[in-house]
Amino acid sequence: MKMTLARAMDASAIGLSALCLVHCLALPALALALPFLGAWAHAEWVHVAFICAAAPIALTALVDWRTLRPHAWAFVALAALGLGLMLAGALEVPSAGWERPLTVIGGVILATAHILNWRRRHAHHECS
Repeated sequence: MKMTLARAMDASAIGLSALCLVHCLALPALALALPFLGAWAHAEWVHVAFICAAAPIALTALVDWRTLRPHAWAFVALAALGLGLMLAGALEVPSAGWERPLTVIGGVILATAHILNWRRRHAHHECS
């Protein structure tokens, strides 16, 4: 099975979502043991960096660049919802207390969009 750019982007997006979840869930626990990780776990630039990396990867993975149309609008909407929640978490909207839940939920939704896109692509490949 050949790895196309879109498949590589889906795989990258799934990996980034997993890394985001590790950042949100595991680093605060590890921060208790290592002060250096504590500083990194609360650095605001990390959230912005994840979103800046996630958005173009999502776009690349979910759009068919030959036709300049999304593979499936439902997956684009799901990815946009996930990115929006991640952005709201990063900006601490509506409050700082919502940062982690919004970011985690957004990351899971974004990863789900990419997993569904990956499965759709695999099912489509099997049919042709």
